[in-house]
Amino acid sequence: MELSSVILTTGSSVGFFRLVNTGVSKLPMPESARRNAWKWRNISTSFVHSFITAIWAVLCFFLHPQMAEDLIETFSWFSHALVSFSIGYFIYDFLDMVVHQKLSQSWELLFHHIVVITCFGLSVLSNRYLGFAVVALLVEINSVFLHLRQILRMASMASGTLYRVNSMINLGTYVVFRINTLAWMTRWLVLNRDKVPLLAYTLGSVGMAIMTAMNIVLFCRLLRSDFLKSSTRETKKEKET
Repeated sequence: MELSSVILTTGSSVGFFRLVNTGVSKLPMPESARRNAWKWRNISTSFVHSFITAIWAVLCFFLHPQMAEDLIETFSWFSHALVSFSIGYFIYDFLDMVVHQKLSQSWELLFHHIVVITCFGLSVLSNRYLGFAVVALLVEINSVFLHLRQILRMASMASGTLYRVNSMINLGTYVVFRINTLAWMTRWLVLNRDKVPLLAYTLGSVGMAIMTAMNIVLFCRLLRSDFLKSSTRETKKEKET
């Protein structure tokens, strides 16, 4: 894959998400979300990326099942385009946060984006590890519900049935597509150590360690916010009655 093609795909992706963000700003916004209009636009844009990428990642393995057998050498234009497209999104989101948020509020996500851009960049430039990158993008299946959760909260819909159903699906897909997927990827990396060059192995190991730690912390926050606190409130109500 020529560098010019990678730059074109990635640059087009950055432009696409800029247009999505602009489009969201033209749509009606819930009154409760107006207090932080930038966050509403940012999360909505992230939702669009997750929705597209989740479907695209599944299609990659459906159209090219051989990629599941060889995550290192199997190449397809479809998968390469997906990884390049996602790099564009992470670059766009990185710049959006740098411009609109304080570093103290966004440093975790900025660091996450740097790690992802570096690892995915290595993949698209070397035309290797595309299968591994697509497996990593399966976490976007959960991100659809994770971002929807934030959208519902900003729209003051955190007490309805839709929010409760989404919370359960969010937690379930979180375990399957984030925690389990990262655990499987870490195991795969260790078992295939002799097939992976030192630089790629180091980047992958560090990236997996960081992602695992961040995802465990976020899982605990979600569990406490959506289930433990609500259970506590229900218990208090029962005692009061």
